Amino acid sequence: MKVTRATTRIIQTPADNPLVVGIPVGDATREFVTLELDTDEGIQGVGVTFFGAALTNALKSAVDTLSGLVIGRDPMPVESIVADLRAAGSGSGPGGIFTLALSAVDMALWDIKGKALNVTVSSLLGGYRDRAPTYASGALMRPMNLEYLAEAGPRLVEMGFKQMKTQMGAEPTATLEVERMRVMREGIGPDIDLMCDINQLWNVNQAIQIGKRVEEYNLFWLEDVVAQDDYQGLARVADALTTPIAAGEYVYGITPFRQMLENRSIDIVMIDLLRVGGITQWKKVAGMAEAFNIPVVSHLVPEIHVHLITAIPNGLTVEYMPWTLRLWEETPKMENGELVVPDRPGLGLEFNQETIKQYQVA
Repeated sequence: MKVTRATTRIIQTPADNPLVVGIPVGDATREFVTLELDTDEGIQGVGVTFFGAALTNALKSAVDTLSGLVIGRDPMPVESIVADLRAAGSGSGPGGIFTLALSAVDMALWDIKGKALNVTVSSLLGGYRDRAPTYASGALMRPMNLEYLAEAGPRLVEMGFKQMKTQMGAEPTATLEVERMRVMREGIGPDIDLMCDINQLWNVNQAIQIGKRVEEYNLFWLEDVVAQDDYQGLARVADALTTPIAAGEYVYGITPFRQMLENRSIDIVMIDLLRVGGITQWKKVAGMAEAFNIPVVSHLVPEIHVHLITAIPNGLTVEYMPWTLRLWEETPKMENGELVVPDRPGLGLEFNQETIKQYQVA
């Protein structure tokens, strides 16, 4: 089998979120670069990437270039192909556009491999289970007021979520930050897992001070409390608090995870599929975390991450951020607060041609 063609597109969709009710998004949009890799045996692999922002055109060009290097090759030895693409990129990685582009190609190769062998990507990677817990994300953001949080939390519970994530980091005082956690916990009750993302907005002292004050609300984790590369600062916070500290979504490649793990900076490893370099690199970080007895969680793209979290023994939960769901014909089902691995081979995904027709950028 050989790769014969690569097709890339820029898709620009409204920046809406079906978990958010009653808050208009205005003219805000999100841009994605999609990839379809075709083979001479009629098997097509799909991949997607984003985070390009103003450089989305450059990101598409990078995907075009890397996928072009795969044409004519047997798609099955994914590790070998990825090594060659990394070498071809020379000093342009592992950060930035190179890694974001590599991720799309890597996904499509794994999709082809699963389809060729008639198994899911989850099974290819280990097949530890066929479903995983998932948490509602994006519906309880820091710009939303207390009244909204008090209504939205219970609504997510009614939708079947047993886990959900909110945010702190924008209030002018520690007391107001803590109040957001009080409102959330009282609204959803004691049995729902509540996570909180800071998005690197605190310093170490703030993280320890406010973190201690919200311990009574039994948070499932605090996420990205300080700058992503302040490994020693993260370690100070993790040591000072009983609430688990999660981080990792902002870093590129696998090496920073070694630093976080060896410095005991985090209690939970969060891996972003695009920034880490794709499925091949994602699995390596998960194995590294397992060696430190630390669980792994995903960041964005739940329809692909369900395969990865279910494949490993230390997979904890899948972030259900529905930004990319409209790109696909059918997405993984949610049952009883869990995402179920599709029973179709590969990633079990096909691009929605109506979405492409409506939102493709010329």
